Amino acid sequence: MGGSIDQLTRHDAARLLSWWLDAGVDTAISEEPRQWLKAASPAPRTEVATEIATASPNELPSDFNAFRAYLESATGLPLDRAGARRVLPHGVAGAKIMLLSGLPEREDASDGRPIGGEAWSLMTRMLAAIGLTPDEAYCASLACFHLPGGRLEEAERERCGAIARRHVELVKPGLLLLLGDAPCRTLLGEDLRRARGRVHKIEGVRAVATFHPRWLLQRPADKALAWRDLLLLTEES
Repeated sequence: MGGSIDQLTRHDAARLLSWWLDAGVDTAISEEPRQWLKAASPAPRTEVATEIATASPNELPSDFNAFRAYLESATGLPLDRAGARRVLPHGVAGAKIMLLSGLPEREDASDGRPIGGEAWSLMTRMLAAIGLTPDEAYCASLACFHLPGGRLEEAERERCGAIARRHVELVKPGLLLLLGDAPCRTLLGEDLRRARGRVHKIEGVRAVATFHPRWLLQRPADKALAWRDLLLLTEES
């Protein structure tokens, strides 16, 4: 094996390093043996985690512009950790529809919006199907940070719920579309499978749950179900 490594060209080494970076391995790896089957010790609570767990919804800004500034600059928000990239909402208050997704993915962070890449292209077609343009939509996510491999702790999920409710309250959209399982669990207390097919009220706004467009790109057969959800959202109440 040593001979093979010695024969790597600079180009081959760069490609190998790029592959590991894409896989999320961007820190030094110890050469000491590790007991992988040993039970992990509970992670200590950090100051950030304590702040998230104890913050009150009453501490959130009650003005839309102040709330947006809060999302742009506040520290200690869910997933605000080393290596995370901030992904801010897109749109204006009073939008005809608000799109709320789960955690931003890599392509979302690259585009600088909560839904990016091919998923956003599909989302714009979904909006067009119900007579709306992208400019008439306000797009947000549960957490405004993309963290490779990141997962929300329970305290962070509760915090996301409080932030999302205040977000909806201040945006005052005409309609609310929950995209994927995470927003349903956070705001409705049930998974997407149970939340679909019914109209919900979140901060007084008519809301319906459906599949994230990223899911629909992978499972086109579910587009027919998503179309039913869109019809349910826009039908006369």
